[in-house]
Amino acid sequence: MAYANGRLIHDADSHLMELADCLDPWFEPRLLSRFHALPAWQARRGSARPGQSAQAHAEPAFRAGVDANILLRKNYEAHGAFLKADRPHALDLLGFASQLVFTTFCLGNFGLDQGDDLELCYAAADAHNRMMTDFCKVDRRLLATAYVPLEDFDRALATARLAITLGARALMIPSLCPRRHSPSHIGLDPVWALAQEAGVPVVLHVGGEEKMNPVYKLNGLPPVPDFHGGDDNFTSVSYMPIPQAPMQTLATLIFDGVFDRFPRLKWGAIELGASWLPAWMRAMDSAAHAFVKNEDRLKRLSDKPSEIVRRQLRVAPYPHEDAGWIIANSGEEVCLFSSDYPHIEGGRHPLKRFEESLGSVSPQARRRFYSDNFIDLMGPALDADLRHPAHLQAA
Repeated sequence: MAYANGRLIHDADSHLMELADCLDPWFEPRLLSRFHALPAWQARRGSARPGQSAQAHAEPAFRAGVDANILLRKNYEAHGAFLKADRPHALDLLGFASQLVFTTFCLGNFGLDQGDDLELCYAAADAHNRMMTDFCKVDRRLLATAYVPLEDFDRALATARLAITLGARALMIPSLCPRRHSPSHIGLDPVWALAQEAGVPVVLHVGGEEKMNPVYKLNGLPPVPDFHGGDDNFTSVSYMPIPQAPMQTLATLIFDGVFDRFPRLKWGAIELGASWLPAWMRAMDSAAHAFVKNEDRLKRLSDKPSEIVRRQLRVAPYPHEDAGWIIANSGEEVCLFSSDYPHIEGGRHPLKRFEESLGSVSPQARRRFYSDNFIDLMGPALDADLRHPAHLQAA
């Protein structure tokens, strides 16, 4: 029996664990050496050369333990983590109806969005998008996310258009503000129009946010280990600012009318937590009420910001958060299930953790959390026959 045990569950967050040369076949050849010279690429290169190689995944002992260890082996040790031929079987074992698939190695686009080499910035994004869509072509249930830097209006539109042509099922943008204009700038409207017309959502994901000031780590005490034993990933202190940039970016998009100008475009906040969601919705309503007399943009809003959120934004809580409380205080329409497979942060039993926190929420709210809200987020980007597969039943 698959991990989902026959229930209808769509997974809003899963990942590849790419090797360091993952972009090389997809990169414009004349730019590849320039890309390899990036300090950010070189820094990640060592961590992206796992001891568990493709050859090790082919060993009989490894293959014999795949089924029993589908949620126990993590990162590069996980089945289907970087070998695309294995990923459909991994999804069979998990039993999810579909998975939205994100990068690991390329999160943050190697800092290129904050640099001056925009040619390389967009070349890296295009290479990432070719890689992701190629990996996910192995199975229609795997829904590739493509990255679109927002630094240059024309290049952003070209990258989004290429990504959709390649078969991307969602466009990922950074939650960090572009350097020279707001993410709500009307120069980006063609990108949102393209996504709306294509029926693909726009999503934010952890890795594209503003990072904690590293001086906070200088407390005179020994370094605090992260999930992986180092100090480059999140700890309790660096975890705290994760939602700050997404809250600011999404609020700006709502207040400046982007959500209203593109009412059929859905947005997602993935692996950014959701405990912030209820207070943020209330704060936006308070801001709209306080400033409406002086701001024409607020007078033009189609509804209260919190209602616009319920209409168009979907957010994935972490499994350690109180999903039941978040749903009770933000609405049944917003929250999504996610496994974070195969990342260690997702844990070995995400369904158990979410079930414990969902508590006494209504059957309708539970169904929305596990399937309906994801189906709504993806819209036409999720093939009709994958939304409610005959062999899966809604919980």
